[in-house]
Amino acid sequence: MDARAKTGVSIRSAAKRYGPVVALDDVSLDILPGEFVSLLGPSGSGKTTLLGILGGFVQPSSGTVWVGERDITFAPPHKRNIGIVFQNYALFPHMTVGENVAFPLRARREPKAGWAKKVADALAMVELSGYEGRGISQLSGGQRQRVALARAMVFEPQLILMDEPLSALDKQLRETMQIELRRLHRKLGATIVYVTHDQREALTMSDRVAVLKNGKLVQIDTPERLYDRPCDAFVASFIGEATLLGVSRAGDDAVKLGETLLRTAHPLPRGDKLLLAVQTEKLVIDGNDAQANVNRLSCRVTEVLYQGESLRVFATLADGTAISLRQPGNYEARKRIPEPGALMTVVLDPLDTIVVPA
Repeated sequence: MDARAKTGVSIRSAAKRYGPVVALDDVSLDILPGEFVSLLGPSGSGKTTLLGILGGFVQPSSGTVWVGERDITFAPPHKRNIGIVFQNYALFPHMTVGENVAFPLRARREPKAGWAKKVADALAMVELSGYEGRGISQLSGGQRQRVALARAMVFEPQLILMDEPLSALDKQLRETMQIELRRLHRKLGATIVYVTHDQREALTMSDRVAVLKNGKLVQIDTPERLYDRPCDAFVASFIGEATLLGVSRAGDDAVKLGETLLRTAHPLPRGDKLLLAVQTEKLVIDGNDAQANVNRLSCRVTEVLYQGESLRVFATLADGTAISLRQPGNYEARKRIPEPGALMTVVLDPLDTIVVPA
């Protein structure tokens, strides 16, 4: 497995056009050896096209793709040494688990004498040792996903591509598998490129997240920086639950929301059209333990929704602007939420006061 851990990916000016339609527009991206990078974006953003170019299923109109020292731009899929996990797993129902995992070895005409050990090693990595003789129909959704992953790893590929492999699972199993995949990635040190439209999934699993929109790469960064320092209004609204409010510049480190002055700990972007990106969980109901140096907003509660582990509180500012905040679902936090119709004050730390270009 060491060879994979030393293999990075370099995409240079990749573009894909279908007549007048531009599916991918001059995307350049470097993925470090052993890195887990998610391609995130709405439908039509270009993330699946980019994955197809990496896998050899889509030929770019222009640009190059390198894996390690090798230019694979126009290499056929079976000569790229890339493992792929599809959205529907693409397992063969008439084959056993062991036969499914061994299929890439057969396709590459590797010596049959070594199949059993490689299959056993791959299944052990995904904690399915001893499942070689089971039928696919005997497996749960999570087990099938792990078989697909073992099949992608069995021939020790330089790179593993994953195309929304958890989307068919229920919420609880999907979240469990996210943690398992993250743990497995750390164990293997493999280079992984993962396509998803689920923001929380991308933030949970990735070393870095590449956000695409209309075929362009908008921002690539660590989950923390992507969430806390979005580069524009699209990223701010697409990552998490953000309310975007128009503000005006009021100095080097402050903006005005209506008549309310809000200070920020971050440099303000250039330009006159600015938006305050307010993440729901960054707003806190003012209490006796509130910090002194925070921004305060007065608002009126309009609705409180109970959502199990948290409560979503909707409110309006004095000028009628709607905002919302998310509070923990524990008893102490719930006691602090006023009834609908009541006034309340919420605070926003300058470190959480994010201003982006409109």
